[in-house]
Amino acid sequence: MANAATDATNGASVKSTKQGQNPTVQNASRALDGADDLVDEAQDEGFKPLTREEAEKIRQSNPSVSLWQVVAGQVGVGVLVTLAAWILTGQLRMAWSAGYGALAVVLPAALFARGLSRQKSAMQGNAALAGFFVWELVKIALTVAMLVAAPRLIAELSWLALLAGFVVTMKVYWAAMWFRSARKDSIKNF
Repeated sequence: MANAATDATNGASVKSTKQGQNPTVQNASRALDGADDLVDEAQDEGFKPLTREEAEKIRQSNPSVSLWQVVAGQVGVGVLVTLAAWILTGQLRMAWSAGYGALAVVLPAALFARGLSRQKSAMQGNAALAGFFVWELVKIALTVAMLVAAPRLIAELSWLALLAGFVVTMKVYWAAMWFRSARKDSIKNF
């Protein structure tokens, strides 16, 4: 059955080649025709580019959150989790464990933010995307290395406290997205 489908496909290729058209060129031509149709549809629907003022208004209504603001939020939450672990348990080892869990999030995130802010000048989209993936990989590798090294660095390590510090500090990303959404809504209502 698979051979029949392959033969049919090969037969179509042979037919198009016999007609004097390369199949690759024919497919590219169909893709360009499809793109032209999309442009025509956009023009028919009354699409018009934004003016400078309209684009600025959209930028103001969708404020961005700096990576450094997120890292600062993570540092603050990490300190709070460490203090809470110490106050609630009365044990210094719990505070160290929770603090190290928070540090396993903050330190790689700061390195990631530093790496991305240094490459902001990359004008090509592919280079920027590749840089993002490289720094994300560095961040993940550093996080895993810190978690693997935790038992050697923290005496009487409490994995539960470490995990609590890690997870709560990691949730700052979600809080930053929520605050961005709330700020966006308050600007719209203003």
